[in-house]
Amino acid sequence: MPILGSIIKQAITIRGRIPARKNVYKQQLKQLNKLLSKAQFTSFGEYYGFSELLLNQDPLAAFKKKVPVSDYQSIFDLWWHRALKGEKDVCWPGKINYFALSSGTSTAASKHIPVTKDMIKAIQKGTIKQILSTKHFNFSIKQYETEALFVGGSTNLNYNGTYFSGDLSGITTGTQPRWFQNFSLPGPEIRSQTDWEKKLEDIVLNAKKWNVGFICGVPAWIQILFERIIKHYNVKNIHDVWPNLAVFVHGGVSVQPYKNSINAMCAKSLIYLDTYMASEGFIAYQERPNEQQAMKLMTDNSMFFEFIPFNEENFDGDGNLKPNNTTLDITQVNLNTDYALVLTNCAGAWRYLIGDTIRFTDLTRCEIIVTGRTRHFLSLCGEHLSVDNMNQAMMLTARDLNLNINEFCVVGTPNKGLFAHHWYVGVDKEIDKENLTEILDGYLKKLNDDYATERNHALNEVIVTLLPNQAFIDFLASKNKLGGQSKFPRVLKGKHLNEWNAFLENYNK
Repeated sequence: MPILGSIIKQAITIRGRIPARKNVYKQQLKQLNKLLSKAQFTSFGEYYGFSELLLNQDPLAAFKKKVPVSDYQSIFDLWWHRALKGEKDVCWPGKINYFALSSGTSTAASKHIPVTKDMIKAIQKGTIKQILSTKHFNFSIKQYETEALFVGGSTNLNYNGTYFSGDLSGITTGTQPRWFQNFSLPGPEIRSQTDWEKKLEDIVLNAKKWNVGFICGVPAWIQILFERIIKHYNVKNIHDVWPNLAVFVHGGVSVQPYKNSINAMCAKSLIYLDTYMASEGFIAYQERPNEQQAMKLMTDNSMFFEFIPFNEENFDGDGNLKPNNTTLDITQVNLNTDYALVLTNCAGAWRYLIGDTIRFTDLTRCEIIVTGRTRHFLSLCGEHLSVDNMNQAMMLTARDLNLNINEFCVVGTPNKGLFAHHWYVGVDKEIDKENLTEILDGYLKKLNDDYATERNHALNEVIVTLLPNQAFIDFLASKNKLGGQSKFPRVLKGKHLNEWNAFLENYNK
């Protein structure tokens, strides 16, 4: 490991001397042309005339005019279902051997997102870029000699005779570069575990053998892992077991609600690095220290991005995209505006509405933060409450009450002829519920002017139900959603709300 640490440190230093390319628009046009060129002879490419688009004087304008924006259900029903059955050359050349399973829609138990060899290579390239970006944190050679623990999905994928399916982290973990696997944990046997509880148990039992300096995973599962390690070894904090742990690379959900709990289990401060890894690919990573944990959008890594202003002109009250919507390219976006992210990737997603909303914090650096989901927001009467608002308000409320609030969700509901927000909050000690409600409501008013206005009009009540934190974990377990990239949704609607109500009915008996 000392030799490997020195090699990595040297590579990062050398890479830091190479000037970065500045023209992201040219980078994006190059990616689009490469994607169109490679897929021009697929069924999708022939249907939409990719060969002609490539000859157009303005291929981007022609692409936007010819190819419609799609969500999961529309592109699956028209195209991806054919690839799922084993058909070749549907939306991307060749046969799709892997599908990442993602959260289900109202009409499907799970989304099946295509994963190609080209996409896996792009994810590996993104991983290397993120490692090289740690030059901005000035880690010592000793830090690079520690090991990286990845707490993700099982590499033991499901196979139905036609394709493999599983969590994206499980699909990609086994295909990491060999040099990287040499210092990554927890090893092939534990990685392949499909029983999440057994995987956690094995990691706990092996924890003291490892020199963990970097840990990667979804915040909720890392918190649970830390708690179990501390309890098993009867120590005061996680650094009693892993003294060189310095960096937590996280993704999937905002880390803000979990920070107090995680920090309380540490003897020294961790460096938190945000990562935007979706089932559709590696989209962005945090390359430098900054307060917002903003991430650099990867504009040169086999993806083309478009942005739809997340407003009433483009989306209805349920977060559905309206006809005649407006899409912008990387040169047309503004700071501090929420955009629905649309991507085209090297796995057959074409002008695909991923479902996330993002906000640019630095246009020159192309840095973004994820603010929520197009359908995971509340606007019953014009309050336009985003997941970002919710996370910030709950973090501030927890701070004021000296609490650790990690899990929560909110439901919009009719109330006395008007509307109410019903919050379910995970708390493991006795507190004054009315006080929590008042503080939470107050912070939401400060963070969101529309919310403050509607609280005087149509939004006539805020309701809070306190639950043990374990209730949220038990709900995920009941849906077989423990571990990997699984996380509890902050806003419950439709199918998820029905499942939650059914779960609570039995839980409270």
